[in-house]
Amino acid sequence: MTLTIIASGSAANAYLLTADDGTKLLIEAGVHIDRIKQAVGYSFTHVAGCLVTHEHADHAKAAAGLLRLGVEVWASAGTHVALGTDTHHRARVIIPEVTVQVGPFKVRAFPVEHDAAEPFGFLIWHPESGTILFLTDSAYSTYKFDGLNNIIIEANYSLGILDRRLHDEETPRFLRDRIIRNHMNLETCMELLRANNLSAVNKIVLIHLSDGNSHERDFISAVRAAIGREAIIARDGLRIPHFNKTPF
Repeated sequence: MTLTIIASGSAANAYLLTADDGTKLLIEAGVHIDRIKQAVGYSFTHVAGCLVTHEHADHAKAAAGLLRLGVEVWASAGTHVALGTDTHHRARVIIPEVTVQVGPFKVRAFPVEHDAAEPFGFLIWHPESGTILFLTDSAYSTYKFDGLNNIIIEANYSLGILDRRLHDEETPRFLRDRIIRNHMNLETCMELLRANNLSAVNKIVLIHLSDGNSHERDFISAVRAAIGREAIIARDGLRIPHFNKTPF
């Protein structure tokens, strides 16, 4: 399995899982449809579907375009209604805690804390990757997850950086408060990682870093110190091979 970061950050988010046989699963569609076409090699024949966490444009901009191109888009009922895609014949509704089959991928959704209609995180399983946790745009999570093999998780900001920018009047208070209510900070991310059994985890990928409220090198060092594991920062265009149950 290979994970390709099409885009990750405050402006746009889209990720692509590609199995060894070429089968693909899109996670998020928050970029122009042309970037997705390029990422999949201008052919959607082997794209099993697209998972969308919620309706905000930086996660769902291309959802309607994917439907028109014949790709099934999986999201909550609330997300489809908010996007206006609920009546499309390729729109697929995920119900929390119910496992669905998306090609060779098994997907299970769970609610998250964000200012959207019905936002979800996902547990994704494939024979090559094992169980992947995908969690973004959530202030926190009360769930513990069993049997994780790979983790893709938001570390949007550092509370220290955010407060410094408020003090320096670089960030208005209303924006600071919205960020805190809707996005996972580094400290909460590390608490969540510590609360779960990481003994079988191969890779941890930190996504959706804020341009102004994060620091890549410090985030990697903090995760290493907190859990004794290396983390990968998601950068646009990054290709992560061996996104499998084991490093090999």
